[in-house]
Amino acid sequence: MNPIRIGLFAVAVLGLVLGLAAPLAGLDAARDWIWGAAAAMVLVSLLAEIVSSLARGEVGLDIVAGLSISAALVFGEPLAAAVVALMYAGGRLLEEYAANRARADMSALLARVPKTALRYDDGHLREVAIDEIVPGDRLLIRQGDIVPVDGLISAGKALLDMAALTGESVPVRVLEGGEVQSGARSLDTAFDMRATRPAAESTYAGVVRLVQAAQSAKAPMERLADRYAIVFLVVTVALAGGTWLGTSDHMRMLAVLVSATPCPLILAVPVAIISGMGKAARRGLLMKGGPVLETMARATGLVIDKTGTLTRGRAMLTGILPAASLAEQEMLRLAASLEQASAHVTAASIVEAARDKGLRLSFPQAVRETAGEGLSGEVDGQSVIVGGHDFVAAHLGLPITRPPHPPGTALAALAVGGQFVGHLLLADAVRAETPAALAALRAAGIRRIVLASGDQQAVVDRIGETLGLDVRRGGLKPQEKVDIVLAERSNGVTLMVGDGVNDAPALAAADVGIAMGATGSAAASESADAVLLVDDLTRLAEGLVTARRARAIALQSVYIGLGLSLAAMVAAALGYLPVVAGALLQEAIDVAVILNALRALR
Repeated sequence: MNPIRIGLFAVAVLGLVLGLAAPLAGLDAARDWIWGAAAAMVLVSLLAEIVSSLARGEVGLDIVAGLSISAALVFGEPLAAAVVALMYAGGRLLEEYAANRARADMSALLARVPKTALRYDDGHLREVAIDEIVPGDRLLIRQGDIVPVDGLISAGKALLDMAALTGESVPVRVLEGGEVQSGARSLDTAFDMRATRPAAESTYAGVVRLVQAAQSAKAPMERLADRYAIVFLVVTVALAGGTWLGTSDHMRMLAVLVSATPCPLILAVPVAIISGMGKAARRGLLMKGGPVLETMARATGLVIDKTGTLTRGRAMLTGILPAASLAEQEMLRLAASLEQASAHVTAASIVEAARDKGLRLSFPQAVRETAGEGLSGEVDGQSVIVGGHDFVAAHLGLPITRPPHPPGTALAALAVGGQFVGHLLLADAVRAETPAALAALRAAGIRRIVLASGDQQAVVDRIGETLGLDVRRGGLKPQEKVDIVLAERSNGVTLMVGDGVNDAPALAAADVGIAMGATGSAAASESADAVLLVDDLTRLAEGLVTARRARAIALQSVYIGLGLSLAAMVAAALGYLPVVAGALLQEAIDVAVILNALRALR
């Protein structure tokens, strides 16, 4: 908390208490002086803030509080001045608390940024600034350390807390050779890693840039609130001046001034918006500013890419077609055992599928690989060949019938002991969470979902029909994706989700572009307005609900708060609300509005 604001609040409290206690000590004459002095000290600080805001071209609503305290002192009402000073100082403290509470989640991301790392130099460990780290450097990550840059584990294994990046509370285990992202915290024993990116290009550096942009951007509602604030100031001064001219009662005028509470405008809107952004960030959706949240809250349409968003973005085992008596599980085990010797992405998918099923893999021998075609070798004393249809047929010297298979599905033929035994089917499979995520998006208010992909139309139709999407467009070039986004915007506020370089123009063209940041390209992340730090569309649905709720709470706070403030001012003008009561009511409205805005955090 700001020590100056704490000091002002202490002065206001002490002045009011000492003034009330003065008669008990026989110092009746000093009472008004004490109240006046405390109010004057707060007024000096208040005037300095007003001058500072005017110098920045901002018409601060602190002018209302300044007028209230000044008028009370001029008209010889030191108690009213002291009460207003206390309410002002207390309100500023409350404002700072609310703003800090709303920003806590995003500020926590910035606070985690590591400054140094332990690097191996000539066999010795040396602490260096992370800016000095270059790809290829070997680093030691100790228990409790924040991973400083993106890299691969070169020795040991890691248990990583990814909550700051993805919102996941369950730690992630990464084995030797696995990838680790900067920003994760090591929870287990120390491990060595090899840097793959410099600090400025690593995952967490991108997150930090997004957070800094988000904290500096004003939402349209906030800018609208600034304009309304000027209107509120004019109405307050006009009503107070009209009351004085109409009644010649300076106390009524004072009551109008102290009853005016601009907090619903100057504080409730940004607190609700920032709270919503913080909550979304906790769940892995990072928005680049308040305007993104407010626009997202009004979205009714969604254009989405296929590869890497609805699907995993790489070939996965989707089926096994036996052509002999060999069991499917044994086919997969033998193929995966041989594929361990290959670095091909298809090989990795087959090995992963076997391990997911708990199969025991054997060590392959005499392996020979033909790049891009397949490999052969021995597994458990049997000859095994796996690869493309023509590759396996050529090795066997026999024709192999190619079975019918869905569009977009690849075939990996398998031969064991010189006999063709069947095919493994591989395809870019739909993510397990995709159907539930799309249902959640529709429940959150998305009425129309368009699949826009560069893949062949037959593949797009199959996936789009399976998922029940409204429009399915395949074979698209980047400019054609842009055209689709622009056409959808004519139907309402439209979101675009993508992860590749070819999605960047469409992301920039959408009302809100959202990049799948964990695996997506840097170009997509830079063009987007928001980034999903975890590859899970259900987080987008959560973010959409959060955005709608934060905007609704902001509007609710403004309408109710301003309504109560105007009612209090009218009551004061008619003589039904005394000065001190008006000041207390003003603070009560401030507290209620701020607490209501903080509901967006829950």
